[in-house]
Parts: sequence; C-alpha cells; structure tokens
Amino acid sequence: MTEDRATAAIRASGLSHVITRHGQVSSLAEAAAARGVDAADIVKTLVVRRGDNDFVFVLVPGDRSISWPKLRAVLGVNRLSMPDQDVAREVTGYERGTITPFGSTTSWPVIADERVAGRTVSIGGGAHGVAFTVDGSALIATLQARSADVTDRMSGPSFQARTKARPVTEMGASPAETVRARVGCANATRGTLRIPVWTLLPRTEPTPAHRAACGLRHELRPPGGARRRPSPHHPYSTADHGDPPAPR
Repeated sequence: MTEDRATAAIRASGLSHVITRHGQVSSLAEAAAARGVDAADIVKTLVVRRGDNDFVFVLVPGDRSISWPKLRAVLGVNRLSMPDQDVAREVTGYERGTITPFGSTTSWPVIADERVAGRTVSIGGGAHGVAFTVDGSALIATLQARSADVTDRMSGPSFQARTKARPVTEMGASPAETVRARVGCANATRGTLRIPVWTLLPRTEPTPAHRAACGLRHELRPPGGARRRPSPHHPYSTADHGDPPAPR
C-alpha cells in the first residue's frame, strides 16, 4: 500500500510527526477541519517537470499556488510543465492527490515555498484521507529542500469555492449518520504535537470549553439548526475515521 510506504519513509527519516486519518472531503476547508489545522497550513506536494525525465517536488501552502515566473527563476530554466496523472504516478509511485516526497519511488529534489517554515503544517501521507502533521522547518531540513518564494496567493471565485466547507447534510450525511463525524485539533505543547479528538453524536456540538481548547472558530449545528449539549456518556474518542463535520 502507498500509505505504508509513505509512513515507513517518514518514520525512517526521524522527523517527528502525527498521522491523521479522515473520511472523504471535497474542499480545502473540509480537509483543514478534518486535520485540525488552518487551510494555509495544509501543504500540497506538486510534481513539476523541468526537463526530459527530470522532475522536482514543490511544496505549496494550501492558500497559495505556484508562481511559474518565480519558480523558473529559482530553478534557472525557461520552461516548466505539469505532467499528466499517468506520468506523475510513474515518476513518484503515487496517484495525483496523494503525492508526497516521503516514499516516492524516485527521490526528486524538493523546493519548498518559504512560507512552509516556522509553522505546524499538514502534508499528504501517500493515500487519500491520510496526512502527516509536522513542524514546517523540520520538514524542510529533513527533505533537504530548497526554501524560496515560489508561490502567489490564490484568490477569486474558484478559490472561494474550494475553501468553503459544506454543511454535513450536503456531504451526504443524514441526522442519524452524524454520529460518525469527528472533530480534531492540533496543539503544539512543549514541542510535542497533540491531537485530541472527540466524537459528535447526532444533534450535538462541542461545548464552548472544547472549542476554546482547540481553537475552533465556528459552531457545528445539526440539520435542524437547534443546538444540543454533547452527551455525557460519550467522552473523547482516540480514533479519527468518520467524515469530518463542516463549519456552518
């Protein structure tokens, strides 16, 4: 499995990390909520062709996109291109949407946007719904990546659509199915990443104390709109496998 290959590679690298797993998501905001980070802290790994059988990985913050003039200048080339999905899989061993430098079949050079450093980030873990939460600066050092300004901030209607999370009901969950939804948060505590996760039962939401502890800035409401107290009979869960709830 590609996930096993990526996990083995990051463990072998010695980079401190936390593995997060979540259900299917359809926007950057939903992925960020599921991983317990801000959208800007999700790091996309893009594979870029700079010549015949010559590729590089580019690490791009979630709220930004590659600036081709900047990247060409950094790499000292006049032309770059994105390979199609078949070529991307052939040169990395991962299908598009799961690509990560960890466990790639070829260790291509890595260019990291300078904004990856100095923050906690979440990078893909080799399979859909799998990610590694790591320190950005340590990630750059471990991958021996070159850090440079190679991106521009994304904007416009298409970006707004990608960063808008859908209500739980629009994600195909009935009120009874919201029992499967889970919310997590990542906090850096004395250098150790900690992700407490609790289960949301039907027609419940986190208490104000839970939201404050995890820095949640949105309220979760059941399809009916009324707020309910979390059940006292279901404490924190240590698993994170259900579809993530979306901000209202």
